[in-house]
Amino acid sequence: MLFAAALVFAPAEVLSRRPAEEARQGVAVDADFLYAVDNAQIAKYDRKTGQKVAHFKGDPVKFPHMNSCAVIGAELICAGSNYPATPMQSQVEVFDPKTLSHLRTIPMGPQPGSLTFMDRKDGSWWAGLANYDGRGGEPGRNHTFTTLVRFDDQWRALDRWTFPPEVLARMAPSSASGGAFGADGRLYVTGHDRPELYVLSVPEGGGVLRLVGTIPIAVEGQAITFDRSAPGVLFGINRASREVVAMKLPPVEGK
Repeated sequence: MLFAAALVFAPAEVLSRRPAEEARQGVAVDADFLYAVDNAQIAKYDRKTGQKVAHFKGDPVKFPHMNSCAVIGAELICAGSNYPATPMQSQVEVFDPKTLSHLRTIPMGPQPGSLTFMDRKDGSWWAGLANYDGRGGEPGRNHTFTTLVRFDDQWRALDRWTFPPEVLARMAPSSASGGAFGADGRLYVTGHDRPELYVLSVPEGGGVLRLVGTIPIAVEGQAITFDRSAPGVLFGINRASREVVAMKLPPVEGK
């Protein structure tokens, strides 16, 4: 299934490429640093010089699959799971972004998918819960069960959304790997391997996310993050070249 031409926006403009050996799952950013993520490790790089200034390397048994991270407030919040093991188990890993010291683990308990991304918006936590065809999937659920869930501060589920069929078709047989809210309130999501960014509106109270459009991007899926110090600038990774890529998104119209 292909998107209608009217739903494809202009490609994102590449602003920079930075080498980062750990850029295999995703990247987080703040005004001064990049945080490259690779399963059980995170590396912190100075954005001006490219110098690595801190490194966390955890036990792969305890940190089998950190997929994405985001600097939220004074902490680095990371989405973790036991992917590709089943039954699915997910947890939020919290780090000090200054030192990359691990602060705590928040077990998620049983969820309708494997945690791949986290964000904070409107006083709530928002989580992308992936499902897969084959490897990493559970019996009775495939990629079409991929879900967005809004949690309160006690990690109780408040609302749930499924993904639109046209986006699920593009992500198959994998799932949503990255996601973050833009300054416009829309949810921006990547799959596992296509160089595409899906712009989604979130109906109030749950239901089905609505596709606003898709943006061609210079990274092949994986986890993403917005640079909150520069409106409209999105960061992603290129796994093959081990690079962190900064991109300027085009204007997005539509509701």
